[in-house]
Amino acid sequence: MKLSEKLAALEEQERKAAGGTAKVRARTDAKGSRRAKSTSTTGWASNKRKVRELVLAEVAPKMSGLNDAELMKEVRGALDRIVQREDVKVSPIERRKFVDEVIRDTLGYGPLDPLLADDSVTEVMCNNYDDIWVEREGRIEHTGTSFTDEVQYRAVIEKIVSAVGRRIDESSPMVDARLPDGSRVNAIVPPLAIHGPVLTIRKFAADPYTVKDLINFGTFTLDLSVVLEACVRGKMNVLVSGGTGTGKTTNLNVLSSFIPDGERVITIEDAAELQLQQPHVINLEARPPNAEGSGEVRIRDLVRNALRMRPDRIIVGEVRGPEALDMLQAMNTGHEGSMTTVHCNGPRDALSRLETMVLMAGYDLPVRAIREQIAAALHLIVHLDRMPDGRRVVTSVTELQGMEGDTILMQEVFHYRNLPSRDGRPAGELVATGLRPKFIDKLNEMGIELPAKVFHRTPAPAAVDGRSKSTRQVRVPSARELATAERAK
Repeated sequence: MKLSEKLAALEEQERKAAGGTAKVRARTDAKGSRRAKSTSTTGWASNKRKVRELVLAEVAPKMSGLNDAELMKEVRGALDRIVQREDVKVSPIERRKFVDEVIRDTLGYGPLDPLLADDSVTEVMCNNYDDIWVEREGRIEHTGTSFTDEVQYRAVIEKIVSAVGRRIDESSPMVDARLPDGSRVNAIVPPLAIHGPVLTIRKFAADPYTVKDLINFGTFTLDLSVVLEACVRGKMNVLVSGGTGTGKTTNLNVLSSFIPDGERVITIEDAAELQLQQPHVINLEARPPNAEGSGEVRIRDLVRNALRMRPDRIIVGEVRGPEALDMLQAMNTGHEGSMTTVHCNGPRDALSRLETMVLMAGYDLPVRAIREQIAAALHLIVHLDRMPDGRRVVTSVTELQGMEGDTILMQEVFHYRNLPSRDGRPAGELVATGLRPKFIDKLNEMGIELPAKVFHRTPAPAAVDGRSKSTRQVRVPSARELATAERAK
């Protein structure tokens, strides 16, 4: 081996050794930084826990009779005294953040407060005390925030649930509740939740969405909003259908905004979510059984009771069981203009689900009789879907047109038409089918006129070279080409 080759080999060995040492040093530094960060986080959390307990011990005897402003002042004063007295090791730069977090932990919902105050967040999902996710614009993302420990996490759940007179423990491990702003809360704890308590909060806008907002979001079109307003004012019974998180409650809120002010409206829900703006609204809420297993009031009981309260319209937040029969009977006995929602995958599936729920009432009714009840009660089904990009849109508006034999006749008035993709995102539009619905005659009798153009079929987008952009061209080989290929094999 030449001298130059030996020197090159020695240099290569030295470089490899230096690189290995650098990697070991980098790994050591990374471990040290993670350990330091973990120690810092643990110290911060333990300081917060200690100060929070001392603040609660000092303020608790004085809490009765204090309003929110006085309570905040009392907590802040006690916090300042305790931080100075206990010599809490917090840098002056982080002191404000520390004080704010302790106040949130004491008076609010801890790390959930900033998420609930964020208007871009529509859902908060806590899978454990240190695993919190949110939904923004229809997409789920991790927050990186966490509760101090599981004790604080359980305390926040208890605080939310007890505020509406409900409880959660091993004997009653599931609960539906709501926040003061109307946001819907679901909590489930062990032994049903295997890896720890799970808290899910569906946020609702402090200022309820209007039809103008839904048009801007792309959920409605202007033509559809005109038709739906006419149908609600014309006292048509409407069923809003769709999957989980498609915006059924939001759309039910918007539809209810078309109800005239002079009518008495009764809403019935499992957990109060609807935000009707009319002056004459009665809100009823179902109640779960107490610790002894008694005192339960179901939606079905409330629907029956509502019939004795002189309602002009009954709005049920969602039908999930036997109350479907009572709701259909109410629609068929003079309470026109009523509305409700149902979980399903499409308009036809909605009717199948209603049939199943009516049978759950325990009566041995023939299927034809159930279908006749449904066909006579419902006029319109508004179906919603959530697109892959997170948008929530109305994909079908279907009219029920009576029975033919044992089948309920349905006619689609508006449907969602897919368009060629733009920038890799799904695109589409809600368009009229061009068919004239039967309910126009009923609206005309009531003096409500709809412009004919809202039902005119919208032509498809201009084709390119005589063909739609989204059409894939497939060449069919001739018989001779097929025979040639077969011989070649």
